[in-house]
Amino acid sequence: MKHLLHAAVFGLSATGAVAEVSVARGEYLVTGPMGCGNCHTPQGADGPLPGAELSGMLVDQNPGFTAIAANITPAGEVADWSDADLAKAIREGIRPDGSVIGPPMPIGLYRHISDDDLGSIVAYLRTVPAVENDPGKSVYNIPLPPAYGPPLTTVSAPAEGATVEWGGYVATISHCFECHSTPVEGVPDLAGHYGQGGLEFPGPWGVSVAPNITAAEEGIGKYSDEELAAIIQHGVRPAGERMLPPMPYPYFAKMTDQDLSAVILYLRSGPTAPPAEM
Repeated sequence: MKHLLHAAVFGLSATGAVAEVSVARGEYLVTGPMGCGNCHTPQGADGPLPGAELSGMLVDQNPGFTAIAANITPAGEVADWSDADLAKAIREGIRPDGSVIGPPMPIGLYRHISDDDLGSIVAYLRTVPAVENDPGKSVYNIPLPPAYGPPLTTVSAPAEGATVEWGGYVATISHCFECHSTPVEGVPDLAGHYGQGGLEFPGPWGVSVAPNITAAEEGIGKYSDEELAAIIQHGVRPAGERMLPPMPYPYFAKMTDQDLSAVILYLRSGPTAPPAEM
């Protein structure tokens, strides 16, 4: 069988440990903090199309590229991929044929997904309803890198808890800074403008601009933890003003209290770059 989520697929880590796979954990990540459906679920005028979850859609069209999020249900091309193939595509941005997945898929941040969580994500994706939909193929007029880094063999996560370290992990795999870092030539600059905002998102709502989420006063420094929690999970500013898409509020609303508290601690710590790969 191709779909075997154990050592035969993901291999043994350097310590000999086998990834701990949980479909429930994968569901939490995909439908919660990682918000995969925000790009991979077709959108109608009133939001995600019922019954079309994760079946792919046009995500962005600009002079640099036309980005199509793939159908990642069992009816999409991933059905013919092994679990290891799907895991590598998610975490390293490399398809089985060797081609590279381009932006806005946040591979630079997904490289931090732990072995346990990666296996759980793949396990959950194998269980979602198959939806027949061909969203098309991406076209890039900008050069793509041959890879987003050296091949990964094993990735670990920090200890889970309401800590800065765990918050950094959750915020990273939730790719918060992929949208909230200032773009350079259309691509978020994670090295020089981490969290400083400015990326524009045109849509039926007009144009929304990702705000500064650094710890500075012009970023999140002006908000209390309670106000910031309401912004992240519900898209409501302190005065009651509703914020615009495409921030994935319905997904972030599913975050556990611990994960949300940890993310806020991390944002308060003033990170200037993604955490080091573990």
